[in-house]
Amino acid sequence: MEVLLADEYGFCFGVERAVEMVEESLEEGDTVRTLGPLIHNDQEMSRLATHGVATISEPVQIQRGETAVIRAHGVTPQVEAELREKASKVVDATCPFVTKVQKLASRAAAQDRHVVVVGNPEHPEMIGVFGYAPEHAFVINDASEVANLPKLKSPLVVSQTTIKLKNFLEVAEAVKGKTDDEVQVVNTICSATRDRQDAARALSTVVDAFYIIGGRHSSNSRKLLAVCKEECEKSFLIETEDEINAEDLRGVEKVGVTAGASTPNWLIDKIVNRLKAIGTEN
Repeated sequence: MEVLLADEYGFCFGVERAVEMVEESLEEGDTVRTLGPLIHNDQEMSRLATHGVATISEPVQIQRGETAVIRAHGVTPQVEAELREKASKVVDATCPFVTKVQKLASRAAAQDRHVVVVGNPEHPEMIGVFGYAPEHAFVINDASEVANLPKLKSPLVVSQTTIKLKNFLEVAEAVKGKTDDEVQVVNTICSATRDRQDAARALSTVVDAFYIIGGRHSSNSRKLLAVCKEECEKSFLIETEDEINAEDLRGVEKVGVTAGASTPNWLIDKIVNRLKAIGTEN
């Protein structure tokens, strides 16, 4: 059995940057507390925990003398202000692609324009972005929800950084029917997400089975699974090598592998090695 890796996979720039910022704080001797999981990967968070990194759920839990880390998904301006009031130091590890969405939403709101954000309203990234334009923003999942929006004033359409491009474009087109003004459309899907989806789609057409490595609560990993299933029905989202069922690979000649943007290389290597071992056994 041949194991093929997608051309683009694993840690994106924003996630790698966030992990490096935490590790730098640890090297400086800081007591590090992240507000929510730094990234959506339980295995990497467990690794960081062994080095003393703890996760808190509310700013009130931070204490003077501790370093608070804003995770890659970002937070609302109000939450950031609370952290800066309570912590001795705040490390802002918000992904630069997310920061761009926040700034666009804030600028449009200051101009008294509506903001339509395509994404999951319950995702931490979207909660943070909404906080930059709470009186002007609407966070919707897809084009079917546009009908529920009011008449829009000079709307800006942006997106969660990890959604599928097709979904974003469908919403942008539908928004035109909700306004008499010009619609500003800014594609804020990060390049890493697009690159990983394109690479996975290309590989899925030439393999018999596909494994996507990533957290089940990771938006971009779930999107990769959906992309792969379009061409390869035998596609699986797994978090560790223990979830691989050798029976699923019986008769498989080529298996593809990709990984979500929060999946570390050490975990990818373990799974690839396990697949190669199964290939030898079969």
